Amino acid sequence: MTRHDTLPPVNTLTAGPDWNWCNRFHALGAEFHTELPPQPLPAPHWVAHSDSCAELLGLPADWQTRADLNALAVFSGNALWPGMRPLASVYSGHQFGVWAGQLGDGRALSLGEIDTPSGPQELQLKGAGMTPYSRMGDGRAVLRSSIREFLCSEAMHGLGIPTTRALCITGSPMPVLREALETAAVVTRVAPSFIRFGHFEHFAQQRDTDTLRRLADFVIEHHYPDCRDKPQPYVALLSAVAQRTAELMAQWQAVGFCHGVMNTDNMSILGLTLDYGPFGFLDGHDPDHICNHTDRQGRYAYASQPNVGFWNLHALAQGLMPLIGHDNGDAALEVLEAYKQIYANAMRRRLRLKCGLATARKEDASLIELLMKQMAHEQTDHTILFRRLSTFSTAAGADNRLVMGLFHDSAFRERWSSAYTERLCAESSDDGQRAAAMNRVNPSVVLRNHLAESAIRQAQAGDFSEVQRLLKVLENPFDEKHDTSADADFPPDWAQHIEVSCSS
Repeated sequence: MTRHDTLPPVNTLTAGPDWNWCNRFHALGAEFHTELPPQPLPAPHWVAHSDSCAELLGLPADWQTRADLNALAVFSGNALWPGMRPLASVYSGHQFGVWAGQLGDGRALSLGEIDTPSGPQELQLKGAGMTPYSRMGDGRAVLRSSIREFLCSEAMHGLGIPTTRALCITGSPMPVLREALETAAVVTRVAPSFIRFGHFEHFAQQRDTDTLRRLADFVIEHHYPDCRDKPQPYVALLSAVAQRTAELMAQWQAVGFCHGVMNTDNMSILGLTLDYGPFGFLDGHDPDHICNHTDRQGRYAYASQPNVGFWNLHALAQGLMPLIGHDNGDAALEVLEAYKQIYANAMRRRLRLKCGLATARKEDASLIELLMKQMAHEQTDHTILFRRLSTFSTAAGADNRLVMGLFHDSAFRERWSSAYTERLCAESSDDGQRAAAMNRVNPSVVLRNHLAESAIRQAQAGDFSEVQRLLKVLENPFDEKHDTSADADFPPDWAQHIEVSCSS
C-alpha cells in the first residue's frame, strides 16, 4: 500500500458551501473506521454532474465554477472543505455465498455528513485511493465504471427506486490497470447512510457485542426510530429492514433490473440500491439472465434476486442474534418468513399496475403469469412490451399489433388479447385513463448496456456530452417524448456482445 505520509498534502480550503456538517457516523468511534485523507488525483477535469443531486444538497447553481469553492479539487480528492472528516469504514460480508471475512471501504472514502432539508446526507468519494481495507486493490475507479455508476444511480432515482445518488464525476489522465489500461475517475456518491448488512456481520463475527449494540442503536436512533420503543427493538429493526428489502426486490424485478453482485456487503441497511458494478437492465425478458460475467454459477441471475435478498437477510439476522438473544430466535424467524409474503404482495401489486389493472381479481395471477411465461419463452423485450401495453385498445376489432405483434405465437396473441380485453372490460377500464396510468409506471427508457457503452466510448475519446445528455433522458424515464427516440428503441445487434464484470 502507498504510504500516506509520502503523498502530497490535501489542503483544507478556507471556505466551502453553507453546510452544517453533523458527521454522525464519525462520532461512533474508531472501531468503525479509519480516518485518512484522499489521495490526490492528478490533472483533474469535470466529466458530468447531476443538477438534481446538487439541489438535494443545497449547492448553489454555480457550485462547479465558483473559485472560492474549488469543487473540482474537492471532488477529485485534492482538497477538503472545512468540516469534512474523511474516513474509510470497516465491515465484513458474504461474497457469492461464502464468508469473506473483513472487507471495508477499499476504494471509497466518506467525506462526512451534512444536514439538508431532506435529512442528513453522507458524501462519499469512490476512487479516491487506497485505504487500510483495499487488500490487493489500488483504491482507484476508472472512467468506465464511474460513468456506469453515476448514470445508473440517477436513473434509478428517476424510476422512483430507492438508491444511493451521484453528484458528479471527475476524471484524470492517470493510468489505471484493469483488464486493460484505462484512465482514473472519481464519482461522488450521496446517501443518508452507507451502512451495510456487512457492518453487523463484522462485529458479530468478532464477538464484539458492545460495539454491535452501539451500531444497532445508532441505526435505530437515526434511521428506524419507530423501533426504539418496541418490546424487542432489534427484532423490530430486522423486520423493518426485511420489509424495505422485500419492497426493493419487487421494484427491481418489475423494472427488469439486475444488480449483478448481491453480496451482503453490498446490501444497504436502509433498503437502498447500493454499489453499482456489473448491473444490467433486461433487454429480452430472460429469468435466467446473468448480467455479471464473473458470476459463472449464476447465483445472482435476475430471477434469483428475491431469494438472494432473503438469504442475505438471514445473514443479517445472524449478525443481530447476539442482541436479539436466542430466546427471541422464533420472533426473528417469524419476521424473516414475513419477507416472502411482503415480496409476493409487492410484486403482485406492481405487476397489476404495469398491466393497467385498477382492481385486484382472482383471475389476475393466471393472466399475468401467462404473459410473463410467453415473454420468457420468446425473450420479448421487457421494457418495450410493458410500455407498449398501454396502447392496447378494448374496442371491438381494434388493431393491437403495436404491442401484440411483439409476440411470434399467433395462438398466444389471440388467446391473451381476448382474456386481457375481458379482464379490462370487467372493471369498466377506460383506455385513455388506463394508458396514462400505465405510462406513469412503465418507463420508456432504462439504462440499457448499449446506451451506457455508447456514452462511455465517447467519454473515453474526450467527449462527455453524451453522458450529460443521457442523464437528462434518464432523469425523466416516463416522458412520452422518449417513445419515438433511439433511446427507447430495441438494442442494436452489437449490444449482445457487451460483457460486464466485477471490474465494471
